[in-house]
Amino acid sequence: MTKYHGIRDQLLERIDTMAAGEQLPSERELAAELGVARMTLRRAIDELVVRGAVRRRHGSGVFALGPKLDQGLAASSFTRDMQARGLRPGARTLSFDTGPAGPLAARRLDVAPDTALIRLTRLRLADDEPIALEQLHVPAELVPGLSRGDLEDRSFYTLLAQRYSVTLAKAVQTIEPTVLDAQESRDLAVPEHTPALHFERTSWDADGRAVEFVRSVYRGDRYKIRTELALPGPEQEAP
Repeated sequence: MTKYHGIRDQLLERIDTMAAGEQLPSERELAAELGVARMTLRRAIDELVVRGAVRRRHGSGVFALGPKLDQGLAASSFTRDMQARGLRPGARTLSFDTGPAGPLAARRLDVAPDTALIRLTRLRLADDEPIALEQLHVPAELVPGLSRGDLEDRSFYTLLAQRYSVTLAKAVQTIEPTVLDAQESRDLAVPEHTPALHFERTSWDADGRAVEFVRSVYRGDRYKIRTELALPGPEQEAP
């Protein structure tokens, strides 16, 4: 292991004990404490910024981000997921309109391309920190009277169940790596081209009716995917 990697790992161990938002000592103090050149230290910190372990605020210093939010591969709403972690979920509606489905959403929802869909984009928050951008498409006939303000700081699934008596029964989701474009970066308050996770999900109710098509981008520096695997037993050799 090179000296640089050793410094990086020491910083990771230190950050692991720090609270989110806690500030690291200055570069000068850290370099003296660890016995390395400031150039080596800066390189290690740059890698931790890319990893999403710390955030550098120009003119202020370097701050721990806390552990990443891990998402299990199971159906769960963002609101319920954040509440289970002891975080305060939030949502801010950035856009809201009604228009024809178009080719992509029509295929996902199995409707005609000219079917009226409500399209809205929401910024999802955890303790007021931007975590994800969510673009929701839902057939307008399923949610009559839905307005822009209905989903401010509110779960869409709870609204579906309580106001429209619609309960989701099945969903198919894909996850791909991506990077944030200029607008996404501004909305999420991170640098352009920050690594991210791109989700696409289609959900159906118990009658097999497609209810929603969702496209989301989650900050790669604050989110990760967790899976629980069942391991196979010892293989039996054929006689």
